[in-house]
Amino acid sequence: MGDHLTPEAKAQLITRNLQEVLGEDKMMDILKEKHLRIYWGTATTGKPHVAYFVPMSKIADFLKAGCEVTILFADLHAYLDNMKAPWDLLELRTRYYEQVIQAMLQSIGVPLERLRFIRGTEFQLSKEYTLDVYKLSSVVTQHDAKKAGAEVVKQVEHPLLSGLLYPGLQALDEEYLKVDAQFGGVDQRKIFTFAEKYLPALGYAKRIHLMNPMVPGLTGGKMSSSEEESKIDLLDSPSDVKKKLKKAFCEPGNAENNGVLSFVRHVLFPLKSEFVILRDEKFGGNKTYTDFETLEKDFIEQLVHPGDLKASVEKALNKLLDPIREKFNNPEMKKLCSDAYPDSSKQKTVAKGTAKNSGSEEIHPSLLDLRVGKVLSVSHHPDADTLYVESVDVGEENPRCVVSGLVKYVPADQLLGRSVVVLCNLKPQKMRGIESQGMLLCASKEGQQRQVEPLDPPADSAPGERIYVEGYENGEPEGELKPKKKVFENLQVFLIVFAIFSTCVL
Repeated sequence: MGDHLTPEAKAQLITRNLQEVLGEDKMMDILKEKHLRIYWGTATTGKPHVAYFVPMSKIADFLKAGCEVTILFADLHAYLDNMKAPWDLLELRTRYYEQVIQAMLQSIGVPLERLRFIRGTEFQLSKEYTLDVYKLSSVVTQHDAKKAGAEVVKQVEHPLLSGLLYPGLQALDEEYLKVDAQFGGVDQRKIFTFAEKYLPALGYAKRIHLMNPMVPGLTGGKMSSSEEESKIDLLDSPSDVKKKLKKAFCEPGNAENNGVLSFVRHVLFPLKSEFVILRDEKFGGNKTYTDFETLEKDFIEQLVHPGDLKASVEKALNKLLDPIREKFNNPEMKKLCSDAYPDSSKQKTVAKGTAKNSGSEEIHPSLLDLRVGKVLSVSHHPDADTLYVESVDVGEENPRCVVSGLVKYVPADQLLGRSVVVLCNLKPQKMRGIESQGMLLCASKEGQQRQVEPLDPPADSAPGERIYVEGYENGEPEGELKPKKKVFENLQVFLIVFAIFSTCVL
């Protein structure tokens, strides 16, 4: 496949819908002589979701262009990235990734026999590779290693050394997999430029780098495994797909940060070269689009209704997901899924330890009822100079009264109309005679002068939407936290905000 194409036609297939290419001239030189060898790697951490169809559709393009493609299941990277995949679950998660990604590729018609699959631990523990890791560590500065992983490796206040090793391993993979190019998301750009700088220092060639754009999630931000409402799981039922798409951000005429429209552009069009908008005959009937630009233009001009777009994507997406659901609808695959991703409500650890109350009962973050709220009004407490009294919409019939000690830190006009994060299942408590029906969560930073700022929930979230702690999305909150159990008091030490004064990431 691809042998009949000119180098220019191959390059067009390889680069279409990419955001950036580093080394395009070198790529053209190689295509004039032979097939391009490309690898795509994925760290085996959280469950793959429908956004993974974006790199899958590009892999299909690479194969059509005659490229030799290697898929790397980066199991060791998954552990090094702040232990996103615990060592005892690493093998299980890698097996899950192998099965589900192969199912995705088969769903879009990619022949598996033309791909090479490899695990990182198959070559990254060799004597030669390990020696190169040591050589690399002798020339890479801490600053460059930290900067390279800033967009990919989980950022914490006190980073582990493993996170600094991560970019170097990804750079060395290019040499040890014997490829001409590495493909990934534009969020990996700093690692790619790191590789271009440091591989020559070890006597290895600089590679080509192909970068996909980051596709928006259903809430308008990045589609993330840790943000339940932002993504559709590959094993979600048709009813779950319908529910999540119905709630997805898809404002009439607005193509910016529109995850539904982006999915059509980066997945459905490349696979079929056309897309059908399904609609009732009274609104003009079905319409077939043969290029994305025309569909986008019609959406912006509101000739395509968001409801029709969502319904059409729903049908196309379920067609892609059906073979994957079928593959995993057997006892063996179901067991693999549950073993690799055990129910977080049953997990006994919070961060690195187990949080227990005075009665030695296990507590976990899913007990907290954290919701998006919107501040409707702010006034000073009549009997306390340091307290505000706020009326906050948390998605209920009536707003809640919340009393908070933010007078010294946040002007009232900066609170009014603001989206906030509210802990809603604390026992109501009177504060200087006024009952507070929740706690407005803030981040603080100690210094010469203490800084305190309310947490910002994810962009475009609505009042009443739940906010989850990563890894604990499936549990149910208690109706009301019992003061004696000190649930929040025990958990708050583990709640870290990684971007102070920015979007809330717990």
